[in-house]
Amino acid sequence: MENLVSEIEDEALIMGKASREVSTSQLGELVLEKLYPLDKVAYIRFASVYRHFENLDEFVNEVNKLEEHKLGGNNE
Repeated sequence: MENLVSEIEDEALIMGKASREVSTSQLGELVLEKLYPLDKVAYIRFASVYRHFENLDEFVNEVNKLEEHKLGGNNE
C-alpha cells in the first residue's frame, strides 16, 4: 500500500511540474490506473465512489469490463 501511495505521489509531482497543477480528475484516474492491476475489488470500490455510480447497472457494467479484460487475455 505504501508503494502504491508513493507511486501516485511521484507521478502527481511529475504531472504538477508539467502543468503546475494536478486536477482531482487526474488524480482519480491515476489511482484507478494503479489499483487495477493490484486489486480488482479495491478498483471497483474506488471506481464506484469516484465515478459516482448512480445505480446497480453502472456497477455491473464496470465489473463486466473487468471480466471482459480478464477473458481477453490481459491478466495483470
